[in-house]
Amino acid sequence: MKSGVLAILAILTVSFLVMDSSASIAAETIKWYGYQEGMTRGKADNKKIFMNFHAEWCTYCTKMNKETFTNPEVVAYLNANFIPIKVDADREQTVSAKYKIKGLPSSWFLNSTGENIGSQPGFIPANNLIQILKYIHTDSYKTMAMKDFLKKNP
Repeated sequence: MKSGVLAILAILTVSFLVMDSSASIAAETIKWYGYQEGMTRGKADNKKIFMNFHAEWCTYCTKMNKETFTNPEVVAYLNANFIPIKVDADREQTVSAKYKIKGLPSSWFLNSTGENIGSQPGFIPANNLIQILKYIHTDSYKTMAMKDFLKKNP
């Protein structure tokens, strides 16, 4: 009887640990939106939009998903300050055509009403993306060049 109770306690303890770790993993991922929902949410929440165009076959898209979009600082900054939108360039060709996407990955920065602030083609390492996100989020792009921003915010 005593060993049965211990076994149940062990199972419950492991279950709680697994649930707790899965909750923390979920908290450490980017909350991606589809194009329409993200654009609507950007306006409603008055937040800038970060849009990432990708495709399943794209090697650097996969690299960016694994390295950049799992970085805790990138995840936290995007979730707190932007509406992140993920667009599959092959499946959403109308959206890709609207933004004249020629290569992947391609990252776009829009204001809350969907107007283009700027874009960056290709793979972006986490530390570089953080700098760009801060530059855009703080509206520093309106008053200074990126190189000047980086001098003031190393």
